[in-house]
Amino acid sequence: MTSQRRQPTGDGRVFMLGDDAAYRDWRDAKLANYPRSIEELTVDVASIAAPSADETRAVLSAIRRANMCRYRCPRHLGDAQAARPALSAFARHFGLHLYEAHRSAEADGIVALEVATQGGRAGYIPYTSHPLGWHTDGYYNYQGPGHMIRSMLLHCIRKAAEGGQNGLLDHEIAYIRLRDENPDHVAALMRQDAMTIPANDEENGKSRVENIGPVFVVDPGTGRLAMRYTARKRNVRWRDDAATRNAARVLERALSEEPLVFFVRLAPGEGVICNNVLHNRDGFSTGPDEEPGRLVYRIRSYDWVREPTSAGLAERNS
Repeated sequence: MTSQRRQPTGDGRVFMLGDDAAYRDWRDAKLANYPRSIEELTVDVASIAAPSADETRAVLSAIRRANMCRYRCPRHLGDAQAARPALSAFARHFGLHLYEAHRSAEADGIVALEVATQGGRAGYIPYTSHPLGWHTDGYYNYQGPGHMIRSMLLHCIRKAAEGGQNGLLDHEIAYIRLRDENPDHVAALMRQDAMTIPANDEENGKSRVENIGPVFVVDPGTGRLAMRYTARKRNVRWRDDAATRNAARVLERALSEEPLVFFVRLAPGEGVICNNVLHNRDGFSTGPDEEPGRLVYRIRSYDWVREPTSAGLAERNS
């Protein structure tokens, strides 16, 4: 990992329109420190069940720079069952305790992302081999700035025969692109009714109610920026005014042109821990019928990635 200037953490002022001096100071430091390759954000971890103090510092350094870290661990390669408790321990180590009660999660809060042709997961894009457009996780389950998905962890158990590459982009970079082009774009996407996800009714009678909220959200407790977004046009309804529609188009264009997107095709034992950055996924092939297909474990949390407590670090390094 390279050394870098410490970025100002602020109190949310940098993300609220009006304080251009605070924003400019933060923006300049952010871009000066920003990595130019995924390798700068990659940390080798001997055991995800118990990261060392040095490994922990390296992960948190990557998170501070780009809200994400790719890690590599040689243990539990391809062993789906052994990886689950280790992955849970890794998430808790970095402050992820409150998980989303997802319909496809098991008791440990982990969701298995793999091709599903039957059952409740069948037909939903994450459980197919089709491409996934740009999005942040949990965009359809926003319950206010104090209760939204703030972090996410992906861990590869089995890679696809071909394809399955992820694009990753720090949502703060997306914010910078829009604000630098025109602060009105940010104002439009911060409106409380900027983006609506329509209700979803299933054949089995289960339903998800309509979900309304902003795209850019400032966490009232920490002043940090969160984002809620999906590029799936049929699954979103934008606020019916010219400013919001234009801002959405500019954001879509910015994502297609952004040079600071990182691309990674996770191999077994590799993963990404992040503060719910923007991400997408290429389509992939599942391989011969007799071979198990791509399997990635996912954890979503309402917590930010953060430093473990001193007691937790002492326990892990004793």
